[in-house]
Amino acid sequence: MNIAVIIAGGSGSRMGQDIPKQFINVYDKPILIYTLESFQRHPQIDAIEVVCLDGWHDILWAYAKQFNISKLKWIVSGGKTGQESIRNGVYNLEGKANADDNIIVHDGIRPLVEPSVLSDVISKCNQFGNAVSSMPYNEQIFVINEQDESTTTQFIPRETLRRVSTPQAYKFDLIDSKYHEAFETETGIYGSHYTNTMMVELGVTLHFAAGSDKNFKLTTKDDLELFKAYLKADKDTWLK
Repeated sequence: MNIAVIIAGGSGSRMGQDIPKQFINVYDKPILIYTLESFQRHPQIDAIEVVCLDGWHDILWAYAKQFNISKLKWIVSGGKTGQESIRNGVYNLEGKANADDNIIVHDGIRPLVEPSVLSDVISKCNQFGNAVSSMPYNEQIFVINEQDESTTTQFIPRETLRRVSTPQAYKFDLIDSKYHEAFETETGIYGSHYTNTMMVELGVTLHFAAGSDKNFKLTTKDDLELFKAYLKADKDTWLK
């Protein structure tokens, strides 16, 4: 079984709006619903769990009914941090998911996840036990000079880098055991840590899956405008 765990527990303060950004309406539909529709439509996704901000559970259930998100099975309260929110979602699946089920973790504010990306993450997870969507890094990366932060004498070859995001997939027995280990040992759970960085700190080898430039995170108002532009864009049929 493939279970999507959608993380929507943040307040979205950087967007500067009065409501959490995942619930901002774009063309009469909340951003989070666009994300959920991507998983609802994908034939390999069997069930959806949303880790949601407290006080918004009933609203989300109502939206799910309105927009026919029939695969939504559970809504769980988020934590104080992103890692606590993912942990809450994983722990809620104990007794519900089987050890070899694929748990696909995805940010609720990445609404443009493509079917091919989801398919490849699931395929790679079936093959290797985990998978993280990734893309090549196309810009040059230079290291700041510690003596003078306005200068540099060192660069990192971009061929050695990959930028990763969600969706990420892990077998349930792996992600469940590692979140228990992480919170018991306080490893990989603070700051900007996410499931992938936590896994690496706990000694897990990760496997790359396909990614997409469209799968960006809506963090600022500029991101919101870009999302609206994507929704309105017409595809040129002559492009290969």
